[in-house]
Amino acid sequence: MDKTYASAADAVADIPEGASLAVGGFGLSGVPIVTIRALLARGIGGLTVVSNNCGVDGWGLGELLAAGRIDRVIASYIGENKEFARQYLGGEVEVELTPQGTLAERLRAGGAGIPAFYTATGAGTAVSDGGMPIRYAPDGTVAVASEPKELRPFDVFGTPREYVLETAIRTDYGLVRAAVGDRHGNLRFEKSTRNFNPLAGMAGRITIAEVDELVEPGELGPDDIHLPGIYVDRIVALTPEQAADLPIEKVTERRREQSDDAEPAVREGN
Repeated sequence: MDKTYASAADAVADIPEGASLAVGGFGLSGVPIVTIRALLARGIGGLTVVSNNCGVDGWGLGELLAAGRIDRVIASYIGENKEFARQYLGGEVEVELTPQGTLAERLRAGGAGIPAFYTATGAGTAVSDGGMPIRYAPDGTVAVASEPKELRPFDVFGTPREYVLETAIRTDYGLVRAAVGDRHGNLRFEKSTRNFNPLAGMAGRITIAEVDELVEPGELGPDDIHLPGIYVDRIVALTPEQAADLPIEKVTERRREQSDDAEPAVREGN
């Protein structure tokens, strides 16, 4: 039952070329950066990545992207990454854009064994009608476009409307980061890191969790566990230095309003 690994390198040692990965994180919060860098060091490529976003230039999944290791991305948001935009528009990487709530439910459904579900989100738009660019050709034309999805009318809430069929997502591996985890794989996440990490952990056939703090089984109360150990296969305990690698995505500065001497600028970030 002890699922701990000595290092992230050991935990990712069997991930093969062309693997599919569900990766946790929301912006730069809760990104399994140590596991990502261990995967980068392995030198494998052809990866399919499912994540809310693809990091930023030079950090998170952006590191794998810049090294040319990712072939396809399924995400709901691709902003804040100039290299990602360059590769997408240049036809170097495929991108399947999915509404954020739909992406979350597709991951959850994959972990719950639900093959598909209907949702009103995207019905009657390019999400259901198809035609969204998945891969561009080098000359800027669309080489691969999304296919139409099945629509079906339902009268569930008193108003008939069409719903679009979305398929579940199941990946070879799940990569997540938690604030606290025990040796059995039970995990607790903090604040917005809980948005996609539990879902990515559910969707992976083999899930690797890096944790800021490792505790013994029984120290986490039942109500404190956000992802039970049944979904987690490998645990990597981070060093204090690794756990402290938490960059701010956007920084703004303002000065406190004072009638006397001016105060130093206050840094704000997200």
